[in-house]
Amino acid sequence: MTKRFDALLFDAGGVFVVPDPLTTGMVLEPFGGTTSLGALVRCHYAGMAAIDAATASQAADSIERISWSSYREAYAREAGVPEEKVAEAAVALLKVFSAFLWRFPLHESVAGLWRLHLLGIRIGIVSNASGQIERTLANENVCQVGEGSGVPVLIVTDSHVVGVAKPEPEIFDEAIRVMNVPRERIAYIGDSYINDVGGARNAGLSPILLDPYGFHDGADCERIKSLHDLIDFVSQ
Repeated sequence: MTKRFDALLFDAGGVFVVPDPLTTGMVLEPFGGTTSLGALVRCHYAGMAAIDAATASQAADSIERISWSSYREAYAREAGVPEEKVAEAAVALLKVFSAFLWRFPLHESVAGLWRLHLLGIRIGIVSNASGQIERTLANENVCQVGEGSGVPVLIVTDSHVVGVAKPEPEIFDEAIRVMNVPRERIAYIGDSYINDVGGARNAGLSPILLDPYGFHDGADCERIKSLHDLIDFVSQ
């Protein structure tokens, strides 16, 4: 396969960290939900597919512009909460949801990121966040700018810090400058069709949707199940 990309930009939530399943499991167990960590990681992706669908149905241009109730309800439903208790369970989840809940590291993604780094690919993070994501990724040994205990990356962009959020193309401007390669040689990888695929297209980047469980089956974009799949895009 011919090498397609010289640089990769990644979302953070859903790619490297997800809501802490220890916390969400404790919340959902009284409603009949699972406490399996693996199952609760899967629940995140069910939630993202649901909020993408809800955003599209409401003709909104970003998942940040609507209520995340559809995400929490789908999360609870996928966790095995009976339908008659889903709404109540979603309200209980709301009580623990904050930016700081997104801290459970996805080690398969971290391992894939290391492999990509060792190939010499230029790497950065562009995330809709609340000012905390650079520290969270460093604290969880995922990545950091420069040397540290995680994978070294060139930039971590946080929407709260820069004042613009996906899918607006301007959030990518500084990261594209730092990558220092043509836009058509940069892929952006995220788990939201609306925000990540839409944002990448708005910025002239190549979108790749991380869809490990097939919840976005039929989406009109390239999809991968794991960051390890990206090796085929960046090596010859």
